Amino acid sequence: MIALLSSWALPVTLAGILVAGALRRVRVYDSFVAGATDGFSTAVSLIPQLVAMMVAVNVFRASGALSLLIHGLAPLLDRLRFPGELLPLALLRPISGSGSLALVTDLFKHAGPDSFVGRAASVMQGSTDTTLYVLTVYFGSVGVRRPRYAVKVGLLSDLASVIASVIAVRLLFP
Repeated sequence: MIALLSSWALPVTLAGILVAGALRRVRVYDSFVAGATDGFSTAVSLIPQLVAMMVAVNVFRASGALSLLIHGLAPLLDRLRFPGELLPLALLRPISGSGSLALVTDLFKHAGPDSFVGRAASVMQGSTDTTLYVLTVYFGSVGVRRPRYAVKVGLLSDLASVIASVIAVRLLFP
């Protein structure tokens, strides 16, 4: 039943949009083309910010700085009972959704999806956001140059989510 519903969800939604537009006498195709044109120009204006962010992430990882940071923080992480394997995910998640998903997949391969690390990574992936990416896209699209408190609050909420992820998995899967 669910497979049938999911296979028909998109066609029914599209048909519903077309019918609603026809009933309201909206030129649906022209509206679609106008929206696509606006979306394309927005995407083109965001390319410099996205490229800069992707380059910075790749340089950080390729330079070995990430590995150095993990090894330097290992004693502190051990004392806090925070698995060092999760630190790259906690650092990359606010920057890149696809990069963090690749890290989660790698953690699954090495530790297993049902391990503590796998479960904590799953909860972390679901409870944190790509804060810097979102701010880059949204603020870049409207021309905000000084995000003020948004970066601080976003990263603080990501930190709280990372900590809560580890605690929740420890409590729910003793």
